[in-house]
Amino acid sequence: MRFRVIHSTHYTYAARVTSCYNVANVMPRDTRRQRCLNSRVTVSPHPAVSRSRTDYFGNQAYHFEIQNAHKELVITAESEVHISDRDLDLNLDFGVSYGQALHHIRNNRSQQMLNAREYLLDSPMIEATEELAAYAQPSFIPDRSLKSCVSDLTTRIFRDFAYDPDFTTIATPLSEVLKHKRGVCQDFAHLQIGCLRAVGIPAKYVSGYIETLPPPGKEKMVGADATHAWVAYFCPDEGWLEFDPTNDTAASYQHIVTAFGRDYFDVTPLKGVIFGGGKAPMLSVSVDVSRLEDTD
Repeated sequence: MRFRVIHSTHYTYAARVTSCYNVANVMPRDTRRQRCLNSRVTVSPHPAVSRSRTDYFGNQAYHFEIQNAHKELVITAESEVHISDRDLDLNLDFGVSYGQALHHIRNNRSQQMLNAREYLLDSPMIEATEELAAYAQPSFIPDRSLKSCVSDLTTRIFRDFAYDPDFTTIATPLSEVLKHKRGVCQDFAHLQIGCLRAVGIPAKYVSGYIETLPPPGKEKMVGADATHAWVAYFCPDEGWLEFDPTNDTAASYQHIVTAFGRDYFDVTPLKGVIFGGGKAPMLSVSVDVSRLEDTD
C-alpha cells in the first residue's frame, strides 16, 4: 500500500529570532516492511545551509541553518512510502522461546547480535529499573514464544494504562508513568522499552506517523492524522519486530516509520538552537496521511 505524508510544523515567536540551527527527523526511512519512494523538506524562511545525511541509527536526518531574522518558522516534509504486509500476520506461537532468546542474546557474538545488544543499555530517557522488570515479569515465561511474551506485555500496557495527554510532559519520568498508569504514546513506548530491556530483550524507540480513519459515513479531515511512537524489539531468529502498546497491535500498514533510536531524545521531529525569539513560542503541527493508488 502506498501513502503520501505531509507533515507541517509552524512556529510563531514573540520576538525576532536572529538565527537558528536545527535537525529534523521527518523523512521516512527504509525498513524491512517499508520503502520510502521519495521525500523532500521545505523550510521558510529559506535556509542559508541545508543538507540531509544518514545518522548513527540509519535515519535520514535533515540539517538546516537560517541566518536571517524571522518571527515565523515553517518546516514542511512531503513524502511517499510503500508499506508491505510482511509482519501483519504474526504467529505468536511460532519462533524461539523467551528462554532461548535470552541464551542467544547473551552468548552469540555475531555482529548482528552485538549491534542489537546496544539496545539493552540505559538511554537518556529510559532506565531499566527493578520496578519495570517486576511489571514485565508475568508476561515472560521461559518456555513461551518470545513474540507471545511481547504481545502479552503490549496488551497489559494497553489495558492497565489510560491515555491522558494532560498528565505527562516530555520530561515526565517513567517512575511517574508507572505509578499513576497514565500517559501518551511516547510514555507507553518508553515504558515497554524499559520493561523489555529490564528482562534482557533489546528494544528501541520507533518514531513515525499513524493513519487515522474517520467515523463511518464521515469524510476524513485534512491534517487530522498524527505523529506517533511505538517499539521494536530484537528476536534472534527474525530480527526487529514492531509492536504498538498504545493501540495493542503489531505495527501495520498504517504505521509509517521516520526514525529508530534509543528513546525519544534521539529522534525528536525537530530539535536545535535558536537565538532570540522571546518567551513561549506558539507551535502548531499538522499531519496528513493519504492513501494512493498502488501501481507496484
